[in-house]
Amino acid sequence: MTQNAFEQLGLTPRETQLYQTLLKLGPSSIRDIAEHSGINRGTAYEALKQLQSKGVISYFPKGKRRFFMAENPDILLSLAEDKRLQLDKTIESLKSTIIPNLSQQQPDYHHTDVRYYEGDDGIEWVLRDILNVVSQQDHKEYCVFSSKPIRPYLYRPFPNYTKQRIKLGINVKVIALGEGGEEAGLSERKWIKTEGPVDASYIAIYPPKCAIISLASNNFPSAVVLESKDIASAQQIIFDTLWKML
Repeated sequence: MTQNAFEQLGLTPRETQLYQTLLKLGPSSIRDIAEHSGINRGTAYEALKQLQSKGVISYFPKGKRRFFMAENPDILLSLAEDKRLQLDKTIESLKSTIIPNLSQQQPDYHHTDVRYYEGDDGIEWVLRDILNVVSQQDHKEYCVFSSKPIRPYLYRPFPNYTKQRIKLGINVKVIALGEGGEEAGLSERKWIKTEGPVDASYIAIYPPKCAIISLASNNFPSAVVLESKDIASAQQIIFDTLWKML
């Protein structure tokens, strides 16, 4: 964890080692630094120059030699603040200029991104994707077609899904195929009566995506996620039309 923090500040493992060595030694010559760090003098000297350029160490002449010394560890916090400021500026630039300009360079056509997921881990990913996408929208709502046989398996990998949805202020409309289904907060439910058994299926419409979850043999869950504004829009129209009729 410590090395990861140093790397995020732009310090390599060797530079981190030399900085920590200097903290312990105090002002030292390149020979002493190399000896105590176990890094040869040439490599250590080049790394020390990098550390100096990053403001982490400094040096002063003593006779014909240079003595290096580590800056107070508080300098690391200053580096982190500088990194955060630069990252904030980059994010703002991406939002306001770079991404819009890049988007204009894309061909004027719509494509469909199709992804497949399997098992409980895959279903959990899809459910989390629904929450993530919808929570970032102004109108926090998505729609679902759900059949009774899928329900025991749907939230098995994510048992607190409904609580998370409500916590995020996300509404859901459900058209249930067959009886059953629990009422929950921030949800509306309508039913379609069925005769005989129905297949296990769950279709979530959360533009620009649609997710289809079903059960294979031995009740093994699988999912397909389609990312397409056109497909999601068509499915939304179908859902809204049917919703008004029920």
